[in-house]
Amino acid sequence: MVAHPPCERWGRYWHGSPRKPHQFKLGQDGGCFAAALTAVRNFGGVIEHPAYSNAWRWFGLAPPPAKGGWVAADSFGGWTCHVEQGHYGHMARKSTWLYAVGCELPELIWGPSPQRLSPIALERHGYEKARRTGVMAYVGGKDKAAIRAATPTQFRDVLLGIARSAAPLTTVKGVKTVAT
Repeated sequence: MVAHPPCERWGRYWHGSPRKPHQFKLGQDGGCFAAALTAVRNFGGVIEHPAYSNAWRWFGLAPPPAKGGWVAADSFGGWTCHVEQGHYGHMARKSTWLYAVGCELPELIWGPSPQRLSPIALERHGYEKARRTGVMAYVGGKDKAAIRAATPTQFRDVLLGIARSAAPLTTVKGVKTVAT
């Protein structure tokens, strides 16, 4: 399985807008992350979440190194890594953490993806402001949030490949578990 539980209550602005802070509680996602974690641990697969997600600390998962590479995440056989979706077609770098259980762990493109700056911002405001605002600030229209949140097709295919490699379930003493 591939899981992408809602990230809004786990990220940097989990509490809500900086102009109206603490309108939400940390992790208030209706149990979605916990359910995804349980399902991946029971059936094999991968969870995708924004880098530095507070869910990792909340659920006792080891944070992955920003330089990349798979590292052991917990005592349930989980592995975690830090990857940037900019390597796979996203307009922004979009730093992402993955958590996988019972799957083949592929070599991904590790490290920072290339910086993309808006040529218009560079011309009008100079390098420093263009760097701070990033390319996504200049993506306009009513679909801005959907464009930012979208998973690029190439990265989707990587996630599906990880999930498809999940070991088949075995039954041990009447309990179904991921074969190791």
